[in-house]
Amino acid sequence: MKYDFMRSHADQFSLTGMCRVLSVSRSGYYAWRCREPSARQREDLTLTAHVRRIHNASREAYGTRKVWKALVAEGIACGRNRVARVRRENGIEARRRRRFKVTHYARRHKNTAPDLLRRKFQAEKPNQCWVGDVTFISTRQGWLYLAVLIDLHSRMVVGWAMSDRNDEPLVSAALRMAITHRQPAAGLIHHTDRGVLYSSRNYRRLMAADGLLPSMSRHGDCYDNACAESFFSSLKNELVHGEAFATRDAARVAIVSYIEGFYNRKRLHQTLGYRIPAVVDDESMSA
Repeated sequence: MKYDFMRSHADQFSLTGMCRVLSVSRSGYYAWRCREPSARQREDLTLTAHVRRIHNASREAYGTRKVWKALVAEGIACGRNRVARVRRENGIEARRRRRFKVTHYARRHKNTAPDLLRRKFQAEKPNQCWVGDVTFISTRQGWLYLAVLIDLHSRMVVGWAMSDRNDEPLVSAALRMAITHRQPAAGLIHHTDRGVLYSSRNYRRLMAADGLLPSMSRHGDCYDNACAESFFSSLKNELVHGEAFATRDAARVAIVSYIEGFYNRKRLHQTLGYRIPAVVDDESMSA
C-alpha cells in the first residue's frame, strides 16, 4: 500500500520525502517497481479493461450492479465487490443522473378513455399493452419532438417518430410504425395521457381500424404513465444531457442510434431482471 501511494503521487511529492515519512527505503521501493505483477494484479488489469469497455458501451450509464451483471452475462467470473473496487480505484463512475421532471401537461380533450392499467405496468406476453408519450429535445434550430410507443412486456420501443411539430401526424406516425412492424391482434391496450393528440379523431380511427383499446391516465398524474416517463428519463440522462445538437437532423441521428442501437438491443433493464428488451421480446415471440 505504501509503495502504491508513492507511485501514484510521484508527481506531487519527492521520492526522498515520501521514503522518510513512510519509513521505507529507496532500494525497497525500486525493487518493488521492478517486481513482476502478481497473478491477482494481472487479473485486476484484465478486469479493469473489461469494466472500461462496458462502461463506454453503456454510454457511461451503468452503475456497479449493471456492469457486474453484464460481465457475468459474458461469462467473465467476478464478484460485485471486486467490480466496485476496480471502478473505485480507477475512477470509473456512472454519469450523474438528473431527476426527470415533467415540464408540461397535455391539454385535455373531451374524447378521453378510462384507465385500463391502473398502474399495473406488466404484460404476460408481447403486444398485450403499449404505452405512449411525447417529449421534446432542444437543438440550436429549435425543439425536436419525439413520440414513442413501448411494449410493456419487453420494455422495447416498438414505434417512434420525430418532428419539429408536436401534432397529431407525429403520434400517428409512431403508431403506424408500431402496427406495421408488430401486427398486433385486436384487443391490445394502448395507454397514454389524456392529451388532445391521442384523443383526436384521426388517431382514434387509426386505433379502431386495428382493434386497439384506448386507455388514458388521469389528468396531471405522470405516475399513471410511469414507463414512458422512465424511458424519457433514460434518454435524457444517457444521451441528451451534456449534448448541444446543432441541428434537428443531428439530434434525429443520435436518437435513432440510441433507441435502435443501444436501448432496444444492448441496454440491460432492471425491470427485466437485467436482461435486454430485444432478447426478452425474441424469446417470447419464439416461445
